[in-house]
Amino acid sequence: MITLDLMNSTEFQEYLYSAIKSYAESNVQSGNWSEQESISKATEQYAQLLPDGEKTANNKLLTIRSDGQEVGMIWLALKPNNKGYIYDIKIREDYRGRGFGKQAMEDIEKMAREFGIKSMGLHVFAHNKIARGLYEKLGYKETSIVMAKEL
Repeated sequence: MITLDLMNSTEFQEYLYSAIKSYAESNVQSGNWSEQESISKATEQYAQLLPDGEKTANNKLLTIRSDGQEVGMIWLALKPNNKGYIYDIKIREDYRGRGFGKQAMEDIEKMAREFGIKSMGLHVFAHNKIARGLYEKLGYKETSIVMAKEL
């Protein structure tokens, strides 16, 4: 059993620091960005998406807890036309493989329905096979694929 609680400012700052680093690394690994530019680009994108931090309108940044312990986080954005978007979900390494990610995804979908959301989108890097498997099991379908080749 988990709960989804709105992040407080301390939790948000901890999340932001690790999220920028992780997002930068994933973009380097995917070949989208060079290592030199990755942190500044990731920082810029997070500043655009969350100009008011955890209090940014139409965004729900939530801490996932199990028995009062923080096990991860999930970020839901409420978009126009009754659409939702999951910008991020992270389960702490020592809590992975216990079903917390699946339960958080199911709970966030329930929450989204309560907000009137009719469809949900998300992005997953191609190299993140575990996350892709989870999303497919939950009924998410690929809607576009970006491919690249080094020359």
